[in-house]
Amino acid sequence: MNAFVLGMRLLWGSGRRGRARFLLMTLGSALGVACLAAVLAIPSILTAHDARTAAREPRKGTGNFIYQEFRDPYGSQPLHRVFLARARSGPAPVPPGIEKLPNPGEAIVSPKLAEILAANPRAAGLVPGRVGGTISPAGLGDTEDLYAYVGTTPEKLTEAEELGGFGAVRARRSVVEPSTLGILRFTLGCIVLLPLVIYLSVCARISGESRARRLAALRLVGLSMKDTLRVNAGEGVAAALAGAALGIVGYLGVNEIMARVGLPGLHWYPADGRPSHWALAVCLLGAPALAWMVGQVGARRAALAPMTVRRTGERKPPRKWGMLLLVPGIGVIGGYCALSMIGHDPSGGSASSVLVPAAVLLTGTGLVFGLAPITAWLARRLAGASKSLSMTLAMRRAEIDPGSSLRVATGLVLLVFGASLTQGVLVEVDQVSRSTSPVQEYGLALKHLGSHEQHEIIGTRGVRAHAMSSPSWQASPDDDTWGTYAVVATCRQLAVFVEKANGCIEHKVLKIRDENFAPDAEAVAGRNFQFLLSNGRKLDVTVPKASVTVAAHQPSRFSGPSLLIPPSLLPDGVVLPQGDLVVVSDADPATIRSVLDGIGAVAPTSSVDPVGIVIDSLAQLTVIRSLLAVGMVLGLVIGVAAFVVSVADRAMERRGQVTALALLGARAGTLRVVQVVQVVLPLGVGLGAAIVTGWLAESSYLITGGGSVHWDWEGLPVLFVCALGVLCAAALASVPMVRRHIDPEHIRRD
Repeated sequence: MNAFVLGMRLLWGSGRRGRARFLLMTLGSALGVACLAAVLAIPSILTAHDARTAAREPRKGTGNFIYQEFRDPYGSQPLHRVFLARARSGPAPVPPGIEKLPNPGEAIVSPKLAEILAANPRAAGLVPGRVGGTISPAGLGDTEDLYAYVGTTPEKLTEAEELGGFGAVRARRSVVEPSTLGILRFTLGCIVLLPLVIYLSVCARISGESRARRLAALRLVGLSMKDTLRVNAGEGVAAALAGAALGIVGYLGVNEIMARVGLPGLHWYPADGRPSHWALAVCLLGAPALAWMVGQVGARRAALAPMTVRRTGERKPPRKWGMLLLVPGIGVIGGYCALSMIGHDPSGGSASSVLVPAAVLLTGTGLVFGLAPITAWLARRLAGASKSLSMTLAMRRAEIDPGSSLRVATGLVLLVFGASLTQGVLVEVDQVSRSTSPVQEYGLALKHLGSHEQHEIIGTRGVRAHAMSSPSWQASPDDDTWGTYAVVATCRQLAVFVEKANGCIEHKVLKIRDENFAPDAEAVAGRNFQFLLSNGRKLDVTVPKASVTVAAHQPSRFSGPSLLIPPSLLPDGVVLPQGDLVVVSDADPATIRSVLDGIGAVAPTSSVDPVGIVIDSLAQLTVIRSLLAVGMVLGLVIGVAAFVVSVADRAMERRGQVTALALLGARAGTLRVVQVVQVVLPLGVGLGAAIVTGWLAESSYLITGGGSVHWDWEGLPVLFVCALGVLCAAALASVPMVRRHIDPEHIRRD
């Protein structure tokens, strides 16, 4: 305690410079802890959402009520409705969020669904009956949940099941699937937590050289080695502890705001994002513990050899053992890439689920600890070959003090390395969450659409083409006469829906031959089929001999139809009411969501069949993208903050050297070039290594994931552009850090 009190008295007695250093350490720790709290809160938000949705799940059993569930898309959002009817007298189970089950003709809906029903009268058909109340947060997944309990009578439920109660062990539909959640946690750890450790270490090492000289002076005047280490650790721990408390308060304020704004696809209640007890313990104890460890390492040299520190003795070269971590890491991810290149498929094994994450961690750690010896070796080589004064000065400085280069560059290097992993996760999830077709189809029953609604849906932004598909007319459901299936489209429309179409003739009925399907035995040339029209008449179509050969995408509404009917055979404004209106768009998730939202605005009560995809999967992909975007933003903030703090601290620490060089006649341009080269060299080396190793790690992840994409060639230019932008920004930011101001105070000890 005496050593701690001595350290704080020396801190406050060292003037504005010491207090400013303490303030910077505190604010830096606060920013880092706030980012840490945000990352730790993500699993809590997802767990709270899934716990509430699991508690409201209808459970089969013996009871007095029957129920039937409907889960349909409303735009790009899932709409969940539970219809309930009393089958016999007796007590009724009650789900969380409501006080009692609705009576027939009554509905209890979520607040968001109540807003939709009030703003859009056409959506009233989604929830028949009078809205008699809203569901409280205890019965909802999040603030944007579309959920309804609808009271009805037993005869109106065609596929009802007996209701035993509410509540399940786990939610049937999680926000993020458990397997994907594990990958998401690992990725967030790589892109946020690893740079965060570096950043907090940088904050704990602010003014490291000045503090080392001060500690060496204390050691020389008789302070013991243990007390010297305690003095240094006390200052760092006090700053980290104050910063941790400030960071927690800051995060709580941001959480209250973001919970009301939300992220694309993810919303939550403020209580969900508040740190749990263990998260608070990690934040409040983790940062001070890290500061204590960094302080012990940083002050050991001053405590053991104070004369060397005071007289700026020769420093030991950085240890090279950290580079050895790259060997197994790159060996594993490179091995998987080599197996894929020679034609072997290493996916599906349980070993890869352990080897690939371990190799990624070893590679990332190797980048951190291997950057200093690599920089020192390269700087020594360049200094020996250089004929430029600026380059020689910069390289000699980088050679004798590569540790400062490590603090400057590591955060940004890990950010680029993590960006590669993020790209791989997005590519893999995108493959799993949707079909591989380049186009996306949407089917809507024509009997539920008016002519105005059809016109608006066809004109929805993102829709490329439209057609109609319908079975032939049958006198009754039990009619066993010949039947077939047809599409109504022009040749141009057909070409948009299918991969290829050969032999199409406009304004003529054609037989469709699909390369991927056997010929329809019912569609024999000369046979006649009738199709019901919306004006009450029937369209007679005779199967022709002429045909069009197509190769439909999989899956597709155009896989299997036997006849192509030109729209010119139908009277104006007449449709096939037994069929569907089918529209097509591009298959990227943003376009799919846009088209679904447009259809939902036009025809909110119509059921939409997004062919080949599940709305829950599309919603999950949106959540994953949002969380990874948050992780990248946090990683960027941490990396940039670490860079700014390190460069500014380095410039302050080297004012004496800059003053000495200025007195010897060095020009301002020379000093600026030296500063820029000292920053650009380790950063360039680290970014280059991060691009190569990150892309290999991404490729090994994609290869072992079993998807169709093994090499993300499209993402590689993005990484190069990002790395080049980081390098240019770092070079420009380093220029103002050198001031050619001669102050004898800075070199009085020399």
